Amino acid sequence: MKNTVTSLQKQKIEGDKITMLTCYDYSMAKLMDEVGINMLLIGDSLGQVILGYEDTLSVTMDDIIHHTRAVSRGASNAFVLADLPFMSYQTSIYDSVLNAGRLMKEGRANGVKLEGGVKICPQIQAIVDASIPVCAHIGLTPQSVNAFGGFKVQGKTEQAARQLIEDAKAVEAAGAFMVVLEGVPAKLAEIVSQEINIPTIGIGASASCDGQVLVYQDMLAIFSDFKPKFVKQFANVGEIMKDAFQDYITEVKEGSFPGKEHTFTISDEVIDKLYG
Repeated sequence: MKNTVTSLQKQKIEGDKITMLTCYDYSMAKLMDEVGINMLLIGDSLGQVILGYEDTLSVTMDDIIHHTRAVSRGASNAFVLADLPFMSYQTSIYDSVLNAGRLMKEGRANGVKLEGGVKICPQIQAIVDASIPVCAHIGLTPQSVNAFGGFKVQGKTEQAARQLIEDAKAVEAAGAFMVVLEGVPAKLAEIVSQEINIPTIGIGASASCDGQVLVYQDMLAIFSDFKPKFVKQFANVGEIMKDAFQDYITEVKEGSFPGKEHTFTISDEVIDKLYG
């Protein structure tokens, strides 16, 4: 069954946790879709784990559209959510609607995600008014890393905690169907999840949220540049891949690959005629 804003809201009501993973290509989308992941996020994290950028700020609309288009082809049931990259929505309401529309029309996304709370609500409302589902993202918002002075847990003071709750309520009022809570203390994430009616998706925000999201390269130990505290490595696929690459090198160099079972035949008669 196709995951929709309605089915995801139903999951919150029924206490059925929502599962989300990042995804950037067709093959991985098919694998995740087949096992029943509810949502596939084409996050601007692709800047770091796919494109090798130092942060997410260099990711462009064309980057996101390219990968969203690939993921959407492989996702039959999962809800495809695409990030609006840095400076694609902060500049104006017009830009935010235009770029959200591009992700839907060119990327074939089912919804868009953008970072920010109260200050970004006019953009959220305008995008929603254009019939585009919006997921908000509050707490530690990576596109604001320079303003934060680094990747730091948010909402730890009374004032900051109150602001986070206000942001969550504001994005819900603006029409967001979901909100990602990143880098938020566990007890505060629990309060936010209880205070609003839309689903909360946690990343570094405890199991109290209505669902969870991880960067799949992190949870499979494929990306080794750094490992956030909130990441659990469910399998060491990175080591398995390196072992396979090493076996490939060895077999190619010793001549055992390709074997007869990997090659095609031609009749001796044909070969004889070549030299007849």
